[in-house]
Amino acid sequence: MISIVGNSKSKSMVEKAAQIIFTVCAFFAVLAVISITAYMLLSGTPALSQVGITELLFGTVWKPTAADPSYGILYVILTSIVGTALAILVGVPIGVFTAIFLAEVASRRVAALVRPAIELLAGIPSVIYGLLGIMLLCPAMYQLEQKIFAGSSTHQFTGGANLLSAVIVLAIMILPTVINISESALRSVPSSLKAASLAMGASEIQTIFKVILPAAKSGIVTAIVLGVGRAIGEAMAISLVSGSSVNAPMPFNSVRFLTTALVSEMGYAADLHRQVLFTIGLVLFAFIMIINLGLTRILKGGARHE
Repeated sequence: MISIVGNSKSKSMVEKAAQIIFTVCAFFAVLAVISITAYMLLSGTPALSQVGITELLFGTVWKPTAADPSYGILYVILTSIVGTALAILVGVPIGVFTAIFLAEVASRRVAALVRPAIELLAGIPSVIYGLLGIMLLCPAMYQLEQKIFAGSSTHQFTGGANLLSAVIVLAIMILPTVINISESALRSVPSSLKAASLAMGASEIQTIFKVILPAAKSGIVTAIVLGVGRAIGEAMAISLVSGSSVNAPMPFNSVRFLTTALVSEMGYAADLHRQVLFTIGLVLFAFIMIINLGLTRILKGGARHE
C-alpha cells in the first residue's frame, strides 16, 4: 500500500514537472514569434515615413548610393513574387508526382535507390546549388539567350544569370521538401480506402488521383507551404544565378530578389540605406506570414467542406 501511494506521488510530481516544462517551451516559442515581429516592425517602419510609402513600395528606381538617392523596391518585390510563383508551378507538380511514384508505383528496390538521392538533395548546401548553377545552368541559359535575342540592339545580355536560371534553381531546391512531406502524407492514407476503391472497379490511376490524393490533401498543402517558405527565403544560391540587378522580372533579365537585396547590400549600407534594407526585410517577413496564414485558412476551409 505504501509503495503504491509512493509511486502515485512520484508520478504526479513527474507529470507536474513535465507540464511546467512544456508550458515554458510553448511560452518561449510564442515569445520568439512576438519578439521577431516587434523587432521587424520597429526596425522596418522608420524608412517608410522618411522615404514615403508610395515611393518606397511603388518606385522602380533603386539607386541608394547616388548623389540623389532613390529607394524604389517595386521590381524587387515583383521579382520575389514572380520567381517564387514560377518555382512553385515547376517544382510542386514534379515533387508531388515523384512522391506518388515512390509511395504507390515504385517497387521497393527502385524506391530504395531513388529515396537516398532525394535525401542527398536535401542535404546539399544552398551555395553548392548556386555554384552548380553558375557552372552548368548559366552557360546553357546564355546560349539560349543569344539565340533568342540574336541581332537585338536593345536587349542587355546577362551571361545566363537571369530570372529563368533563378527559377530553375529554386524549383530544384524545393523538391526534397515537397517530395518527402507529400510521400509521408500519401503513405498515411488508410489502406482500406485504396482497397475499397479497387474493389469498386477503379483502376490504379483512378484510385491514386480520385481517392488517395484527396485524402492526403492536408499533408500535400503543408508540403507546398514549406516549399514556398524555402523558395521565398532562399538567398545564397539565388544571388549567384540571378544577376542581382534591379530590373523588371522578365525571363531573361538580370533580377534581384528581396533576400538577395539584403545579402548583397547590408554589409556596406548605412543610415537611411540601412533602414530601407530593414524595410525590405519587413516586406519579406510580411509575405511569409501572409502566405502561411492564407494557405492555412484555405486548408481549414477545405477540411470543413469535407
